[in-house]
Amino acid sequence: MRHVRKLIFIALTTTALTACGPPLPPSKPLSELTPQESAGHTVYVAHCARCHYANTDRSLHGPGLQALYKQKYLPSGAPANDERVTAVILRGRNMMPAFGDSLSDQQLENLLAYLHTL
Repeated sequence: MRHVRKLIFIALTTTALTACGPPLPPSKPLSELTPQESAGHTVYVAHCARCHYANTDRSLHGPGLQALYKQKYLPSGAPANDERVTAVILRGRNMMPAFGDSLSDQQLENLLAYLHTL
């Protein structure tokens, strides 16, 4: 009986782990970022890191950003493209504040370049 319980536990645990889906692709290492991506990382640290994890999809205060552009949809269900991400950054969404008055066009471009590396 103990053996059967152990097998059931293993089967349930394996099912739960595989039901989570395939692992997300890794982010580009910081040491390999281009100058623009590195500048975008600086913007991310200054404006985004307090609410979003970069290297996981786990939520902090907002959704994790790993593989943001490597998936078909954003956590909101909107398409994962520059147009939608830019709109959210500039205008905000739900609890996320708008950064349209805080970021220059160059900072926004740099940030998007960095987000593509996640």
